[in-house]
Amino acid sequence: MDLQPGDEAPDFEAVTDQNQTVRLRDFRGKKVVLYFYPEDDTTGCTLQACGFRDHYPEVKELNAVILGVSPDGVESHVKFKSKYGLPFSLLVDEDHAIAEAYGVWQEKSLFGVKRSEIIRSHFVIDETGKIIEAEYKIPARDSVLEAMQALRES
Repeated sequence: MDLQPGDEAPDFEAVTDQNQTVRLRDFRGKKVVLYFYPEDDTTGCTLQACGFRDHYPEVKELNAVILGVSPDGVESHVKFKSKYGLPFSLLVDEDHAIAEAYGVWQEKSLFGVKRSEIIRSHFVIDETGKIIEAEYKIPARDSVLEAMQALRES
């Protein structure tokens, strides 16, 4: 079942690209844009990450943080973040526990081959941990635009 606005955002613990442990609850008092993407340094994922990078000054002005989540490891995140100058943390979800908690680890079929992976999604979470916006299966460019709109309106 998909998460909806008004639901409590599932808490999690994860390692960042800087090898630091963070929890969602660490960000209480700030809004959080939690976005999920399939893989570092691919076309759509780069478009999404760079879109959030380009809006980062406004995100900070709106008392918010951005957290990107994929199943890639720390080393991959470090390279991706450095290559594109991403000013926000990327979270490691190698066991896809965070993706499963948010309902974004789903089965896909390509040419008859089924496999599970992250579907591109984002969640805007308020200062108290409630979901303001939940978007599943969203195109990279739309993810950035809609998340920013939700931040501005909250």
